[in-house]
Amino acid sequence: MDSKRLIIFIALSFSVLLLWQEYFAPKPVAKPAVTQQASTAASTSDTPAASNVAQPADSSSLSRGQRITITTDLVKAEIDTTGGDLRSLQLLKHNAAEDASKPFELFSDKGAHLYVAQTGLLSAGNAALPTHKTVFTTEKTAYTLQGDKVEVRLTAPEANGVKVSKVYTFHKGSYLIDVRYDIVNAGTAPLTSTAYFRLLRDGKAPEGESRFAQTFTGPAVYTTEGTFQKVAFSDLDKGKAEYVKNADNGWVAMLQHYFMSAWILKPLDGKSVCANAQACTFQLEPKNGAYSAAAMVNVAPIAAGQSASIAVPLYAGPEEYNTIVKVADGMEFAKDFGMVHIFASPLFWLLTKLHSMVQNWGWAIILLTLIVKAVFYPLTAASYRSMAKMKVLAPRLENLKQQHGDDRMKFQQAVMEMYKTEKVNPLGGCLPMLIQIPVFIGLYWALLASVELRQADWLYIADLARPDPYYILPALMAITMFAQTFLNPPPADPMQAKMMKIMPVAFSAMFFFFPAGLVLYWVVNNLLSIAQQWYVNQSIEKARKAALQS
Repeated sequence: MDSKRLIIFIALSFSVLLLWQEYFAPKPVAKPAVTQQASTAASTSDTPAASNVAQPADSSSLSRGQRITITTDLVKAEIDTTGGDLRSLQLLKHNAAEDASKPFELFSDKGAHLYVAQTGLLSAGNAALPTHKTVFTTEKTAYTLQGDKVEVRLTAPEANGVKVSKVYTFHKGSYLIDVRYDIVNAGTAPLTSTAYFRLLRDGKAPEGESRFAQTFTGPAVYTTEGTFQKVAFSDLDKGKAEYVKNADNGWVAMLQHYFMSAWILKPLDGKSVCANAQACTFQLEPKNGAYSAAAMVNVAPIAAGQSASIAVPLYAGPEEYNTIVKVADGMEFAKDFGMVHIFASPLFWLLTKLHSMVQNWGWAIILLTLIVKAVFYPLTAASYRSMAKMKVLAPRLENLKQQHGDDRMKFQQAVMEMYKTEKVNPLGGCLPMLIQIPVFIGLYWALLASVELRQADWLYIADLARPDPYYILPALMAITMFAQTFLNPPPADPMQAKMMKIMPVAFSAMFFFFPAGLVLYWVVNNLLSIAQQWYVNQSIEKARKAALQS
C-alpha cells in the first residue's frame, strides 16, 4: 500500500475512534424518560407512590435544612441536617475544570446540578427509623480536622424507643469517609431493619467534559462474581440494565471523567458488611428525574434493650490508581479505558513506573513513547521500507500511467508486473500498522482517563489534562504531519496530492481541543517516525545507487 493510503488509513482509524465516542459510546443524558415503579426493596423512593413520568432533576428537588461544614486537608464537605445527606464535597487538591482558581466540586446540590450521597434505615415493623427525609440535630455546624480524623455525629428524633445516630468520620490524607449508624433499641420488641446507601445524581455531563474526549459517566457495580459492570443511563431508562443484584462483596459507584464515588461493601482492610450473598442488594434505577445507585444492607436483628452499628465507607475523590487500589478489590476498573482495557491497562502501569523514576508526567509520557516506538521498531521499519521502495518507484509509476493513458486494465497489469519484478509488496506499508493500531488507541485511552495528568506540569504547560494554552504542541503536530508527507511517495492524482497537504492541518485542528498530554505523545511519536522514516529512505536510496553502480 503506498504512503498516501497509509496516511489516510491512520487518519481514518483515529477518526473512527472519535466518531465511535461521539455517536455510539454511552453518553450522559439530560433527562430520563421514565422511572421504574418502586419495588419492595426500593423504599428509598422520594414519595410513597413514585410517578412513572420523571421531570429533569435539579437541586430544587431536595429539601434543605441546616448545613454542617467539615474541612480537612483534602476536602471541604457540607452535610444537610435533612436526611444527614452529604450535599457538597469540594476536592481541595483539584481545581475546577471551568475556573482553575476554585476547587473541584464533586457532590453538589446547587443550581441545576444534582449529585449527593444519601442514606437511611427502613423497618419492616412499626418503628419510624430515620431516612433521607428525617431532620437530624447536631451539636455544632462547623468542624475542622485537627488530628488524624474528625467525627460528625447527627441525632435522629427518638421513635418507639429506638435511638439512632448517624456518624460521619473524615480522615487525614484520605478520600474515604466512614458512614455509620449507631442504633439503640430501647423498645420492647426486636428490631429488624435494612440500611440503604445510595448515590443520587442527574444525567448531565460533568463539568469540563469535551466533545472530543469523552469517557463514561454513570453507575457501575463491581462484585467478584460479575466483576466490573458499567450501566448506561439510557439502559436504566429502558429498564434494560444488566448487573449482579445480590452479593456479599464489592461496591456500587457513580463514575465520571477523572472522579468517582462508591459505597464499599467490603474494604480491603475490613470485613464485608454483608453476612451472605442475600444480605446485600445493589439497585440501579431512575429516581424522580435523577439516577440512583444504591446498596441495600440487611441489618442483623437487634433485640430489645440491645444496640448495634452498621457502617459502610464511602470513597469520593479522584480515580488515582495508587489510591483506589488500596480501597477495595476491583477499584482499578473505575479508570475507564473503554473497550481497549487489555492494552491500556499495562501501558498505564508502565507510565506510572516511569513517573516514579522521573517524577514528572510529561517526561514519563515521552519515555513511554520512546519505549513503545522501540518495541514496534521492526514493524515500523518494515512499513517504512515498503514506503521507501514505493517512493523510488514513483517516477516509473507516473511513466506507466502516461504510457497506458485511459486503459486502466493494462495500467494495473503493468503496475503489478513492476511490483513483482522489484519485489515490492503494495500492502507492506499497511499491514504492520494494523498490529499497532490497538496499542496506539490503548495508549490514547490510558492518557485520556488518567487523573494523574490533571494539574501535572511540564515545561511551560501547567496542566497536562487541559489543552495547550499557547497551542504550541498542536502547531508542532501539524508541522510534523505535514513534514511526513514529503517523506512518503507522492500521490499520482492531483486531487489526492492536495488532500495530503490539507489533511495534516485539518487533522491537527482537532488536537487544539485535546489534553496537552495526549498531544505531547503524538508529537513525540511523529518526530520519532520522521527520524526513522528518513533513515530508512536514506538506506534504500544508498542501496539503490550501489546496485546501479555495480
